[in-house]
Amino acid sequence: MILAFDTSAAHCAAALLSGDRVLAAAHEDMGKGQAERLMPLIAEVVAAGGATLSDLDAIGVGVGPGNFTGIRISVSAARGLALALGIPAVGVGTLEARAEGLPRPLTVIDDARRGEVYAQAFDDAEPEGPMLLDAGEIGLVLSTDAVTGTAAEAVPGSAVLPPALPLAEAIARIAARRYHDPTLPRPAPLYIRAADAAPSRERGPAILSS
Repeated sequence: MILAFDTSAAHCAAALLSGDRVLAAAHEDMGKGQAERLMPLIAEVVAAGGATLSDLDAIGVGVGPGNFTGIRISVSAARGLALALGIPAVGVGTLEARAEGLPRPLTVIDDARRGEVYAQAFDDAEPEGPMLLDAGEIGLVLSTDAVTGTAAEAVPGSAVLPPALPLAEAIARIAARRYHDPTLPRPAPLYIRAADAAPSRERGPAILSS
């Protein structure tokens, strides 16, 4: 039984997978508040699936690329739950999850805001890592005819494929294939763009000598 969740964009999503069957799933669009909503949503999905956390065999989590804070929320939750339950946690790239169940070769293109996109190509070979590109450059580097993702429409003339699976379910299915690997690393955020937050320019408090 696999629990998967993702907060890498403006949403909070979770799915509970048993074998090949989805027991429960939820997806809520939200621009903020994922930190407060994620754990209650996980509890609701697990309960809706007629399970408890102790029934889980592994956890899958979306590691990005995407929102800096959102990725940290999910990855921290996955690590904490895995440690508490004594089960493996599997980090899954969100672009790979969007490609799950679709024919290859395929390029996933997601909106990165600020006129930029995340892009990653998938074929029968080992995929290269995701890239951050100006939206106007994607046509210059595109190597497949078929595209999918939240910004796939930005590529004129390409065959746009709808997602085969909801994001959290796709993460769960990928995690189910991988969690037995003893060499699997702990989930880690996949950041491509630097954090939005910048150090404060205000001067720190002065230390007064006695």
